[in-house]
This record gives sequence, structure tokens and C-alpha cells, in this order.
Amino acid sequence: MTDLSTEHQLLRSGFRTQAVHAGQEPDPLTGAVIQPIYQTSTFAQPGVETLKSGYEYSRGGNPTRTALEAQLAALEHGTAAFSFASGIAAEDALLRATLRPGDTVVAAAESYGGTHRLLTQLYARWGIHTIFVSPQNPTELENALADPTVQLVWLETPTNPLLTVVDIHAWAELAHAHDALLVVDNTFASPALQTPITLGADAVVHSTTKYIGGHSDVLGGAIVVGDAIWEDQPLAELLAFQQFAGGAVAGPQDAFLTSRGLKTLGVRMKQHCENAGIIAEWLQSRAVVKNVYYPGLESHPTHHLAREQMSGFGGVISLQVHGGEAAARRVAEATKTFLLSVSLGGIESLISHPATMTHGSTRDTPQAPPADVVRLSVGIEDAEDLIDDLEQALAQVF
Repeated sequence: MTDLSTEHQLLRSGFRTQAVHAGQEPDPLTGAVIQPIYQTSTFAQPGVETLKSGYEYSRGGNPTRTALEAQLAALEHGTAAFSFASGIAAEDALLRATLRPGDTVVAAAESYGGTHRLLTQLYARWGIHTIFVSPQNPTELENALADPTVQLVWLETPTNPLLTVVDIHAWAELAHAHDALLVVDNTFASPALQTPITLGADAVVHSTTKYIGGHSDVLGGAIVVGDAIWEDQPLAELLAFQQFAGGAVAGPQDAFLTSRGLKTLGVRMKQHCENAGIIAEWLQSRAVVKNVYYPGLESHPTHHLAREQMSGFGGVISLQVHGGEAAARRVAEATKTFLLSVSLGGIESLISHPATMTHGSTRDTPQAPPADVVRLSVGIEDAEDLIDDLEQALAQVF
């Protein structure tokens, strides 16, 4: 028998194997295959300043959360992971850990509305400035990085909602040349399709509510980091302190549900991608659709980069319809199988109108998405049924 630890064996394992087994040792007390839910706020100590298994109080650490964080770190090829009560809580923790009043963030203009709101309406009050740049224009990024107060570069790829794929390696090189950290929001791709740390990112953030949880039944967020040093300290240490001191941690029930979802991420993403590819091709043939935004289409401006950087094209499609905002809103309200809702990444298909729903906070700003765009989060239902639903919805409007 080979004398290798489970951890070392997993380092040589594939994605789906790690998703199932990383951090998921059988319970040492009972042998339970599934990690227990440690639904406790505090832990008895054998002595003053002596902890049993390293746990004291669930804000500082909980075995159910530890198991999830081990999964996340393994799948994103990071050295440490931290889970939070929501995706925005994760973003907030990362920003608090790395920024000081007077600092500047450079962010891709195509960003989630909640991120935009956090930076422009909350952090701006505390003296943090944000410069938005085109995700497709490296010159804009270089010019912004000339500002000596820039500490952080924030990138989503694929972007929300126009699905622009951005060259992570190129952005990392530019950020590091100016002593800035690169943070990548990997929510849309998930680690099943893309691992930004291997491409040079210093930190990855997720709304684990989306593909990682995968079942629209849990709210959560996460940060995964590599070996980055910030302010002469490992970034992981700064984030561990911020997670403990800030306290917006994932509870044990939420950590359990997220961990359960993560175990099937690989097989779910395969179906999301397959369905989205079929539907995107079909949408291209509809005369009432002006543009289809999906990286898997050869017509997409960043299709070539998507093929190089990702192992699949994702489950989100955006479409631009004739007839302006009014028509887009009517399409969003006309589907039946596609549920009208914010969020994405669940097994069920969702439809939304980004300009007024997920990106409402960007309205009347240069970062607002086109008002005639509808976003689809394609689930794992039969693709034929989803096409039938979209066809009847378009027929109602046009």
C-alpha cells in the first residue's frame, strides 16, 4: 500500500475527485462519510488558553466551515480560502483588509451592480476612489495604473452581463508591474472552467450562492488566495484576521449546503455549458434578436481568448432584442420555464433584465448595461424545453 496522505493523493487528482474529497475526511468519531454540521456557537476547552482541535468560537472557526474552505482552496489552486455569509460580505472583507483611506481601486467597467454599489456608494464615503476602465482596452488600464494611489485591480471575467472574457494573465502582469494586487471575481466561470490564481491573480472572490452552491438554496461568498504578500504580511493572514474581526462568516448550515453543492459542480457545469451552447446558437437564428452575447459563439468578440483561458463557456447568455427596453422587459416577463428572478447558477433556468434588476445601482452611470439586454441563466433542464419557452416568449412580444 502506498504511504501517501489523502492530501498528497488529492494534489494529483482531477477536478471532480477533489470536489468530492478535498477537506471531506470521514468523521473521526463515527466514521460518517459526510461531514457533520457542527451547529454550535462555542467549544468547550480542556484548559485556559488551551483549545481542543483548534476551535474556540464559531466566528473564529467551525469544522463545517473548515471543510468547505479546504474544498475551495483545492479547486481554485490556492493556499487558503475563507467563506462568508454572502458574496458581497466576501468582497467587503477583501477590500477592508487591503485598502486605506486615500487608496484607489481600478475596476473593469462591466462589473456586477452590487460590486459597483459597494465601491461607489459605500467605500467612496471612506475616501476610497474607483477608476473604471474598459475590460477590452489594456491602454486604459495602464493609464489608470499610473496613479500611485492604486492598490487594487478588480476584474470579473466573463463580465456581467455582456460576457466579455478578459485576459487574466495580461491584467496580472500590468497590476504587478505597478505593485497592485489583482482580484478576479470568478463567479460566472467557477473553478470548474477557470482558475485565475494559476494565471497570476492574487485573490479570487465568489458568490458561492451561484454555481458553487448551485441549487438556489443558500447564500454565501468566498475568497481564495495564493502566496501574495501585502503590507509585508501574507495576504492570507490579513484575510484570516479580517474574517475573525469583521465576523461576516458563513454559518455551519450554509457551509454544509455550499460544500454539498460544490461536490457536483463539475457535472452540473458540463450540462449548463451544453445547454447554453445549444440555446445561444438557436438565439442567433432569431430575427428579433440583435445580438447574442455568449463566449462560446465564434461571433463573440472574445471567443478566441475564451477558448484559451477557459475549459468551457459557462451557462449565462445575454441577448439584445429589437424594440428597446420596453421589448426587453416584456420578454423577461413572458417566459414560463425561465423564472423571472435575480441571481444565476442554479439548476433551474432564470431570466432577468439587468438594467433594472441586477445592475439597477449603475443606472444613469457610464457603467450601466444596455437597457435592451436580457440575461439568461441556463439551467440543467432539457434544452428543447428551454428553447420552446423562449420561442413562445419571443412570439408574445414580436
